[in-house]
Amino acid sequence: MGKNYHPSWEELFKNQFDQPYMKALSAFVQSERELHVVYPPAHQVFNAFALTPFSSIKVVVLGQDPYHNEGQAHGLSFSVPDGVQIPPSLRNIYAELSTDILGFQTPKSGNLIRWAEQGVLLLNATLTVRAHQAGSHQKVGWEVFTDQVIKYVSSKLEGVVFLLWGSYAIKKSALIDSKKHLILTSVHPSPLSAYRGFFGSKPFSQVNAYLIAQGKEPIKWQL
Repeated sequence: MGKNYHPSWEELFKNQFDQPYMKALSAFVQSERELHVVYPPAHQVFNAFALTPFSSIKVVVLGQDPYHNEGQAHGLSFSVPDGVQIPPSLRNIYAELSTDILGFQTPKSGNLIRWAEQGVLLLNATLTVRAHQAGSHQKVGWEVFTDQVIKYVSSKLEGVVFLLWGSYAIKKSALIDSKKHLILTSVHPSPLSAYRGFFGSKPFSQVNAYLIAQGKEPIKWQL
């Protein structure tokens, strides 16, 4: 696995990469890449950690699995590269933004790099997937690693907003110190559930109100 990440993550990564589970996970992903097509490409697996330095984190958006169709996954939850069709969940995120944030114009691209560069950690619980097989790399060690990431952010930083959408993500609130951070939960933005409480939940304006109250620069959601 390519270790492309910002040096500010070194303490956590070094500690985890030395663990037996991570060595086993690395071997698993390597063997999967030899036998199958795996997304995202090796150099983009840790893209969220390359684009968002640890100390700059203001928001964590937790997804579950990378997209599993060609050209979609690039290491950021909910995001796709420029030129790739906007997936349904992200389309619904944009729809909520357009009613939540005054003047928000729906972007033509699904690339969320500009959020990542402002301190929005776009973290998936599982960081790789076999092509066209959703969930194929779950429960092989990635969740152990990303749970450590969530705990590390919770313990070392203060005043971070965690956006947990859907029951899978909401379970992760057990890892977060709610006295130090703001946890915002709702149903998942997927077409199956968005109408049951994602639309109208106004998470993005709540994030910015919380950041401003701490004297932090709000997120410019417009892409």
